Amino acid sequence: MLDRRGFLVTGVALSVLPRFARAQNSKPLKIGVMNDMSGPYADHQGIGSVLCAQMAADDFAAKAGVPVEIVFADHQNKPDIGLNIARRWYDNENVDVILDVPNSAVALAISGLTREKNKILIGSGAGSSVLTGAQCSANFIHWTYDTWSLGHSLGRALTQDGGKTWFFITADYAFGKDLEQSAADAVTAAGGKVLGAVRHPINTSDFSSYLLQAQASGADVIALANAGDDTSNCLKQATEFGIGKKQRLAGLILNVTNIPAIGIKAITNVKIVVSFYWDMNDGTRTFAKRYQAAHPRKLMPNDQQAGNYSAVQHLIKTMAQVKSAADGKALVDAMKAIPTDDVIFGKGVIRADGRKLHPTYLLSAKTPEESTSDWDCFKPIRTIPVEEAWRPLSEGGCPFVKS
Repeated sequence: MLDRRGFLVTGVALSVLPRFARAQNSKPLKIGVMNDMSGPYADHQGIGSVLCAQMAADDFAAKAGVPVEIVFADHQNKPDIGLNIARRWYDNENVDVILDVPNSAVALAISGLTREKNKILIGSGAGSSVLTGAQCSANFIHWTYDTWSLGHSLGRALTQDGGKTWFFITADYAFGKDLEQSAADAVTAAGGKVLGAVRHPINTSDFSSYLLQAQASGADVIALANAGDDTSNCLKQATEFGIGKKQRLAGLILNVTNIPAIGIKAITNVKIVVSFYWDMNDGTRTFAKRYQAAHPRKLMPNDQQAGNYSAVQHLIKTMAQVKSAADGKALVDAMKAIPTDDVIFGKGVIRADGRKLHPTYLLSAKTPEESTSDWDCFKPIRTIPVEEAWRPLSEGGCPFVKS
């Protein structure tokens, strides 16, 4: 059983290798899952992302004849630490693929090194849409979500639903700023107006001053352009202040893993956009129950964690055809050429700029009366088709696509 309390030390990773691979002479495909294992995003990626990657290896590696080894490490939300781990993995530990990497500042730092070393970076937890825009890379795939998708989808939906004025509480780094800008663009395009914004450092415990500024703005919608424990703490304190009674709260990256910390009352009538929700269909429910049974704290998976299962499945499928990860760009090109299909997202494709395309979903939080169990938190409102869910290729500004 993987338990971050028992295994995690800064910069140290635990190797998890399917038994059949040990008997093989061929070099295994080595995947390094890197994320926040001990800070504000630990429950939202953390050991859950490692578990999803290992589940995919267990399900598909032996069948495909592709030996897989998985290691993991904690970047502590610090680009220099993440970059040092990535360099060690690439130079000394034969890692072929780095996976997950929430915190866009860390992902952007590692993306440059990955291109230099001709390895592969797959971002499930990373959010900033510049990763497939101005700072795109032929060695990078953006798998689960991005700030353009979340910001535009939710900004458009809530403005059309009467939320004409907005105020943002934003995490003060690349991800938060990009998420705020994407939502603000959608609000303005839909006829709304942004009244202001405040920014906070990662892992903030006291949001009272930010919430009071938002409340004083009189905005119809107070949008939280943050994630993980920051979103949970902000929503919990907003509920204590009674802010949600007169102003609508929008968690731009709220998901099921936030709920244990804040309770379902704190999210009543809140709308979210996600690419995966555990209770969407029989396939997602079966996957989620397997995950929960294996999770050390018996949590349910969110979309970013589940995205690692989807990514590793497609990676193994591609490796079965290509046979080698020695040329990272060539393997990424092969992944783009093969359609994706899995229980997490259904059918999809990987676009030329590295953006993985699949439908997303607008969900509404259930009331306490509607909820039938601890994890019964959201209900679907509509499916957002691919052409609405993602930034058009022509608008991204990815240099190698233009060329």
